[in-house]
Amino acid sequence: MNLSPYTAQGLVEAARGEAPLDLLLRNARLLDMATGEIRLTDIGVWGGRIAGVYAPGARADANLSVELDGAYVAPGLIDTHVHLESSHFVPEVYANIVVRQGTTSVLWDPHELANVCGIEGVRAALRASRGLPLRVLLAAPSCVPAAPGLECSGAEFSQAELEEMLSWPEVASVGELMNMGGILANQEPMAGILKAGRASGKVLDGHARNLSGLALQGYVAAGIHTDHELVSGEDALEKLRAGLTLQIRGSHDYLLPEIAETLLRLPHLGSNITLCTDDIPPDLLLAQGGLLNTARRMTACGLPAVTALRMATLNAALLLGLRDRGLIAPGRLADMIILEDLSTLTLRTVYSGGIAMPHEENLSGANAPIPGLPRGPLPLPRFTPGDFRLRVPGLDNGRARLRTIKTPRFTRWSEMTLPVREGAAVVPEGQPRMAVIHRHGRHGRGENVVRLALLEDWGEFSGAIASTYTHDSHNLVIIGGNETDMAAAANRLVELGGGMAVAKNGAVLAEVAMPVAGILSDAPPRAFAEAFARVRAVSGEVAEWKPPYRVFKAIEGISLACNAGPHLTDLGLTDGTTREIVEPVLEIWRE
Repeated sequence: MNLSPYTAQGLVEAARGEAPLDLLLRNARLLDMATGEIRLTDIGVWGGRIAGVYAPGARADANLSVELDGAYVAPGLIDTHVHLESSHFVPEVYANIVVRQGTTSVLWDPHELANVCGIEGVRAALRASRGLPLRVLLAAPSCVPAAPGLECSGAEFSQAELEEMLSWPEVASVGELMNMGGILANQEPMAGILKAGRASGKVLDGHARNLSGLALQGYVAAGIHTDHELVSGEDALEKLRAGLTLQIRGSHDYLLPEIAETLLRLPHLGSNITLCTDDIPPDLLLAQGGLLNTARRMTACGLPAVTALRMATLNAALLLGLRDRGLIAPGRLADMIILEDLSTLTLRTVYSGGIAMPHEENLSGANAPIPGLPRGPLPLPRFTPGDFRLRVPGLDNGRARLRTIKTPRFTRWSEMTLPVREGAAVVPEGQPRMAVIHRHGRHGRGENVVRLALLEDWGEFSGAIASTYTHDSHNLVIIGGNETDMAAAANRLVELGGGMAVAKNGAVLAEVAMPVAGILSDAPPRAFAEAFARVRAVSGEVAEWKPPYRVFKAIEGISLACNAGPHLTDLGLTDGTTREIVEPVLEIWRE
């Protein structure tokens, strides 16, 4: 179907019946996000926009009429916070997938590309986002790196970089402000970044992990508008009361029932609650879907379907200041989803700008890399098992009391005393240890230093898992139970140019290559998703997973130094609470 070229006056004439409609959806049960009503209507489209919402049978002058037989119609979904890089697909491929799943607009924070490639990575993301069936807005990455002084990524952003990005019309917000300590202490570069954000008048996207009480009040007072780092129902409620707009994310499924229960106890749900996906790996994106799947899970937790969909449509549009979408009403973009029912939110058809999207996405071709991004082997040497020995400076033989990182996600300090032989701690076989290796060429001398730390409450590791997609500096991270497997997994990723690999008994059991900036793939999407799923499955052969925290996904965030508690980065063992690099050795005894 060919749409009429849009003009404002042409739309007025089509709305008034003075010109024929391009498309008429007949007998639609409209989900009205403004009133909460469900009513039988006909919906007219002209020039890619909604011309009018009419009584059934009121219009018959359309170039194309589609009978819906009472199917439900809602606005296209708007994802308020997503990192496309977590799918490891380029924007064109990602768009072809999620539009067919009902998402027609996204706010993409290319924070991962920025941490690897700097502002050129953001420019590349911007170029690759144009001309897609998915409407892509960008957030200007604010924390590059996320924890200055505690880690080293591929670039450093300050006020100047933010001012430049915020001047671009496609940029709708400041990306998530993860450096919570820097904000509360009014330290540079965050003081300048906040100044640029406030001056822009655009949304300041938050990251208030574990902030409560006075710290939360101070964080919000700095001008922050949103938060997706929800850790409980009470946490969500406190942040609502503090005036933040919630972005309830589908990537943390175990929290959704508690958050939904908390919301359902409230006497009123305002417009400051939205939905987002944040991070979705490629296999789950293809198998389960994106934002509509989050809405399904919220309805399964007891939220009325219209309420959940309003969070993903009108509320999202209000947050981002998008007056042209979020409702099915005259003048709005004709981005619509057709649903079979409200109990399962089963999707029938998606319209983007009045064009019906094909049901099957074309994923057989190559996932072409984004022009301007680096590709190829990592600039690192080949590693030996000896590189992963936990050395104790100043001690040849004896015992050492060492700091350890206990528990994933909500990390805390612990200790372990081990024998030391020939300058290295004798770590029990299977006791997991972590290594971080800088890969961006910004250390100068000592570029290839392997930083090591012991982990507790991660179960036993009979092999090793390595990844270059590790929030947020995306250095090379390896977790393993022995030095041989850690070296094997690390060396394979150096050869592949990045990605993920699982090793056991000195051999690589599964791998998935991400040679574009070490975080994106140029393989055919379905083949890549299958390889990713195999890496996840095989990782269970070397690690003892225990949901909800000790899971495969936790590897991606294990080095996130901006969060409270201990973390290992390419600069050493860090404390995200005190924002210090600490000595791993507490005490030694010589023999």
